[in-house]
Amino acid sequence: LQAMATTIPGSLVNKAKKHFMGMPAPSGYVPGVGRGATGFTTRSDIGPAKDSTDVPETGAGPPPKKARDDDENEELNDNNYDEFEGYSGSLFSKDPYDEEDEEADKIYNMVDDKIDERRKDHREKKYKVAIEKYRKERPKIQQEFSDLKRQLSNVTEDEWAAIPEVGDSRNKLKRNGRTEKFTPMTDSMLAMANSYGETGSTLDGRVQSGMMSTIGGMQSTMGMGGMMSTLGGGLLSSGWQSGMKTGAASSDLDLIKIGQARNKIMDIKLNQVSDSVTGQTVVDPKGYLTDLQSMIPQYGGDISDIKKARMLLKSVRETNPKHPPAWVASARLEEVVGKLQVARNLIMEGCDHNKKSEDIWLEAVRLHPPETSKSIVAAAVRSLPHSVRIWLKAADIEIDMKDKKKVFRKALEQVPTSVRLWKAAIELEDPEDARVLLTRAVECCSSSTELWLALARLESYENARKVLNRAREHIPTDRQIWLSAAKLEETRGQTEMVDKIVERALTSLKANMVDMNRDHWLKDAVDAEEAGCKLTAQSIISNVLGFNVEEEDKKATWMEDAENFERQGAVACARAVYGVMLREMTSKKSIWLAAAHFEKQHGATDDYNCLLERATAAVPHAETLWLMHAKSKWMGGDVEQARAILAKAFEHNANSEEIWLAAVKLESENGHFTRARRLLERARNSAPSARIWMKSARLEWALGELDDAKRILTQAIEIYTDAPKLYMMMGQILEEEKKYDEARRTYTGGVKKCQHSIPLWILLSRLEESQNQTIKARSDLERARLRNPKVDALWLEAVRLERRAGTKEMASERMARALQECESSGVLWSEAIWLEDRHGRRAKSIDALKKCEHDPHVLLATARLLWSERKVKKAREWFERAIKVDTDLGDTFCHWLKFEQCHGTTEEQEKVVKVVNKYEPRHGELWTKYSKNVANWRKTSEEILRMATEEVTIPT
Repeated sequence: LQAMATTIPGSLVNKAKKHFMGMPAPSGYVPGVGRGATGFTTRSDIGPAKDSTDVPETGAGPPPKKARDDDENEELNDNNYDEFEGYSGSLFSKDPYDEEDEEADKIYNMVDDKIDERRKDHREKKYKVAIEKYRKERPKIQQEFSDLKRQLSNVTEDEWAAIPEVGDSRNKLKRNGRTEKFTPMTDSMLAMANSYGETGSTLDGRVQSGMMSTIGGMQSTMGMGGMMSTLGGGLLSSGWQSGMKTGAASSDLDLIKIGQARNKIMDIKLNQVSDSVTGQTVVDPKGYLTDLQSMIPQYGGDISDIKKARMLLKSVRETNPKHPPAWVASARLEEVVGKLQVARNLIMEGCDHNKKSEDIWLEAVRLHPPETSKSIVAAAVRSLPHSVRIWLKAADIEIDMKDKKKVFRKALEQVPTSVRLWKAAIELEDPEDARVLLTRAVECCSSSTELWLALARLESYENARKVLNRAREHIPTDRQIWLSAAKLEETRGQTEMVDKIVERALTSLKANMVDMNRDHWLKDAVDAEEAGCKLTAQSIISNVLGFNVEEEDKKATWMEDAENFERQGAVACARAVYGVMLREMTSKKSIWLAAAHFEKQHGATDDYNCLLERATAAVPHAETLWLMHAKSKWMGGDVEQARAILAKAFEHNANSEEIWLAAVKLESENGHFTRARRLLERARNSAPSARIWMKSARLEWALGELDDAKRILTQAIEIYTDAPKLYMMMGQILEEEKKYDEARRTYTGGVKKCQHSIPLWILLSRLEESQNQTIKARSDLERARLRNPKVDALWLEAVRLERRAGTKEMASERMARALQECESSGVLWSEAIWLEDRHGRRAKSIDALKKCEHDPHVLLATARLLWSERKVKKAREWFERAIKVDTDLGDTFCHWLKFEQCHGTTEEQEKVVKVVNKYEPRHGELWTKYSKNVANWRKTSEEILRMATEEVTIPT
């Protein structure tokens, strides 16, 4: 056995061999019986009275087969031997499978698994790389069209229906088929065709000889096997013979004549159903078949449901015939299934049983045509003379205006207290007749506010006052009458009476125990302003604003009211709310600021200045109000008044940094640089701060005095070592002088003192990059990210550094890491969109919008993406959406203006410029590149916008 094992390795144990192979069969085992494969059996096979599936009584199975000899079982010759695998068969197939064999199999399996795990990771990694390489070279169709599949979600039903059908893609040979072939015809066939249908007058020779009669149409043809007609000597056949002679013996039918006969018959039938008097037919000959579609019932439900409903409603009608809804439901059921006449009969039967029901009479009028409905309405009026709905229906079915008026007059005789009838009748009259009717109407319906107010509107001023006074006597609990009186006085110029009337109204309503709903009164104020009565609206606000408001909630509630009025466009109401707040909360700086911003947007310049003057007097220590007042005067061209305002501000705020800088800006913007220098020097001495030192250096830098600027910055850095802007300005000035080593030392010193200043790290990196030190720049950014984790600006600079260096793979890797660390950064997502290839940008933009739906950078990137796809309308909508989200991002305005220059009109371009001048943005990478440049320090927002727009490239 050892010799055999060494000679034949791997074949000692057959892993696929079952454990029961070679064992004796169990008791009662019959091969194939479990799967029904018993085969054909005979009585001699199964024995007497035994089924093939019966278990033998003796308990012994069938006799085992005789084992074959070794020579028969396996042929162990050289032909079946392989040097590696050994013999093809098993050497021990006839031996039993015991526990030792099972244990050996387990050991071999464990060895195989261990060997397989050695290279598993390497094999899987190699397979993964191969798959990625293959997918990159040959991408799936699903990946190539993924962006187009996402666009299918925006396809409307109309666009889907407009997609043309697929044409015939077969080749020309299959599409055209076999070309027609023409074969010349013989002369005999042409002659037969020419003589087809002709009649002949020649008698048969047998008739001429007298052997055959021309009258008797029967001839014995026993030998011929049929009967033969003797009317002519044409075709002879076993049967009837035609007396028409044709040019050739043919059995073809004249289909043309058969079709003409059919059309003739149809014409005769149509003429029979026509009107003999007017000549008009009740059947449309051309649309005879299509008119049959009208006979198809419109109900698409189950017929059994109709039958059940019909039986149920019939039972209800028979059980309680005085129940109007049953008749109405039955009629509508028949109407739905298309049996209109049955519905009419049912509803009329219901009217006979329920003469006092409005609903059933109105349903009967609806189901019948106008000619019949008039008589039905007349019967309904006789049964229900006081029904307002029936009278309105009677007037509605009348066509002539005079008849309508007659119906309303009869109705008002029967029901004089109906406001609906009076209003419907008055609407048909001219103003003079309407005034007469209203005079009578308010007598009959004295509790109707609408009628009193309508009469007051039609009367003169004096009569209107009398009418409103009478209305207050009849209806003392309605506030609309009082408000109408106030509006009347305002329209007549009696402004002093408006407040008195509103105050009297509140007093009277409280005396009559009327619930004072604050929201209703505020809504009345808005309505009054929309009607042009601003004094009435302001009077309502002044008297009602404090209703049901706690003292500690007044400020928040009133501010919310003012914002709501501003959103609704009720400027006068909002101004009245601010007026009330300023009277009761004079010392609140936030209220003065809110009122000032409101007046700046919605008021005139004089009102704005007047409000700021009151604000500075009420809150003299509020620096912002002084600055707003001074800027308003300066923008209006009154520089001297602006100086005077700032001088007053200095009196109340002696060492205010903001006021000092505002005074410096006022002088520098107007060209008074010497005065601005003196102010800055005084500020550095009296109110020193890092910002004032920086503004001093910037002024010198802007004026070209670089040495003075560096001197000031050197002194400032010694005093304020942790002010990053001082290091940045110093480094930029040195870069401008091309002193790159000194600039590097300045930036390096700055990042040591100010490790969390992100712009300072970026300036250091860009300096190294400008000196072709890409590795050093990359290292600086890495250090910055270690000291300032999760800062999107540093990751963005790292990605752009790799892109500028030409290593796109590194840029993609940096971007992936950046999005993992700053997954909600809109700046990074907007950059990631344009980092993708063209076909992947749409998918990336969708992911960006899911993460940062309201980020202005993502909205701007999406707008530019739509621009690149030439979707002009959608791109413009996304630009406007980005502006609404953030009005301080100047880059959005630059790209929007460039877009309008390419695809918009002059008016749309001016709209962008107007919005920029309104909001005056200050941030944005492209915007600050020009606005922070000292060469543009006196440029306006519009000038900066046009300069930055020139740098914007059209996306592709």
